[in-house]
Amino acid sequence: MMEKELWHPVVLSESVTSTPLAGVLLEQPLVLWRDGQGRVQAWGDQCPHRGARLSLGRVCEGRLECPYHGWQFDAVGQCVHVPALPQFVPPATHAVKTFACTERNGLVWVRLAGPGDATLPAFAAEDDAQLRKVNCGPYDVAASAPRIIENFLDMVHFGFVHEGWLGSRDVAQIAEYAVEATPTGLRATGCKAVQPQSNLHSTTAAEVAYTYEVTAPYTAQLTKVPDAASVALQGYRESIGLFICPVTPEQSRVWFRLAVADFTSPDQVLRDFQHTIFTQDQPVLESQSPKRLPLDLRAEVHTAVDKASSAYRRFLKQQNVSFGVIP
Repeated sequence: MMEKELWHPVVLSESVTSTPLAGVLLEQPLVLWRDGQGRVQAWGDQCPHRGARLSLGRVCEGRLECPYHGWQFDAVGQCVHVPALPQFVPPATHAVKTFACTERNGLVWVRLAGPGDATLPAFAAEDDAQLRKVNCGPYDVAASAPRIIENFLDMVHFGFVHEGWLGSRDVAQIAEYAVEATPTGLRATGCKAVQPQSNLHSTTAAEVAYTYEVTAPYTAQLTKVPDAASVALQGYRESIGLFICPVTPEQSRVWFRLAVADFTSPDQVLRDFQHTIFTQDQPVLESQSPKRLPLDLRAEVHTAVDKASSAYRRFLKQQNVSFGVIP
């Protein structure tokens, strides 16, 4: 499964401490913890001795201790102490399955297989010092990761799912826009939507210019620039990154990373606006059938305004993605 060779977000960095934390990625149970040097570790959540969940254990002097028999494992997953046999030197076979992990965008990313040089999905706004970064989530969603990405790319639902906020059913027409393939997925440009309240500082309805980009099979971002006259905050602009952990083929954990030209509003106020928008999406996403995204374009009907989602489905098929989709 090629998805195992991709980097995926699993948990907020701030949530990982010296206390073991359970997680799941691509149906693989994980235990996440910080070793004696503060480095994040991501291991299979299973002791090689009798299969107990290591996430129920504890960290002792930089080692992860199994809750069942007290076996201790060092930062590379090797068993270094068996309390029942204090003089025993565990061989290399007495080890936990470990996975590559790193931290970026305030999240812990894990890769279950593949080469060491695999690239993390980029968030273009991350290095822009004029934009403040705030993470929102996680949201546990009973929908496949591809369904959630496709919804993120879809402007047509604004006037119905987000009426009074991102759209109006009285102004539902979508203008022509362009979609191009990229090495990581696709880019949609020239996207425009008339929105009553496109952001926290909107003072009036306005046309908002959007650019969308898929940066990995389960990762996307958008930038939006409202008409300056419609926003109380001078020079306001924003980017939103969508990062999804595919837990099972039909269950996902979702984070949004906001990059906004707003250094005054409290973090929670920014999160509350994004929460309002996504919790309008969530019940619709969870209602879709089938939950897995069909890649055969004949399985569901399409129109010209669905070109971004059609391009996304073609990209997933070209990449041989199989998790969360119907081939």
